[in-house]
Amino acid sequence: MGRERLLARTFVELADTLVTEFDVADFLRTLVEQCVRLLEVSAAGVVLVDSQGRLRMAAASSERAGLLETLAVQAEDGPCIDCLRAARPVRSTDLREDAIRWPQFAAAAAAAGFRAAEAVPMRLRRMVIGSLTLLHTEPVREDADRTALSQALADVATIGLLQQRAIVRGELLTEQLQTALNSRVIIEQAKGVLSAHSHDPDMENAFTALRGYARGHHLRLADVSREVADGTADIDAILAYASRSRS
Repeated sequence: MGRERLLARTFVELADTLVTEFDVADFLRTLVEQCVRLLEVSAAGVVLVDSQGRLRMAAASSERAGLLETLAVQAEDGPCIDCLRAARPVRSTDLREDAIRWPQFAAAAAAAGFRAAEAVPMRLRRMVIGSLTLLHTEPVREDADRTALSQALADVATIGLLQQRAIVRGELLTEQLQTALNSRVIIEQAKGVLSAHSHDPDMENAFTALRGYARGHHLRLADVSREVADGTADIDAILAYASRSRS
């Protein structure tokens, strides 16, 4: 496959996260593998920020690259860390010359056989979710085209990940809303049971009793309502909370 066709296919793959069984691990593995093929680098790795704000090594094109990026995260030392903090590309054309700047990373990189590294941020506007690191086994020259293409790949991957995250959050919100709606039905049923039992047509009193009992016993309103509707609750004990509110 020609480079232009491979590049076009890669951008499509990274942008298409609207699939039923989206696999983030496979998605990130595709990103680093295609970086190696398209950018003619020795290896590539991805570090992401998790939901607690901690850095995690998320993917690597080789075991050596994965171990190096893991060390960088643990030591908070290396191009990927500086890239995340500054939200801009950070490079070393020869890591031996940057041993003072990144002592632990440079030493580990040399041990793993890497001599140069470049990291670009995975970002969308001001949001930075991680960094993409390119590794070389030999010193390299600065290459504006390589940096621009790696940033473009990182950007489209970021959009794909954020798009998927929004879908997941949307599904969670939909599920939460559906749960709330289902709970509402159960609560209405429970109010009807309490009203009939107490011969009190005022449904507000029934709701007051339900809520008072739930709060008094540190229970969920929906759970208490379900027990009332199922006939397993202590109805008199619950109705006592309605009389308390009126006194």
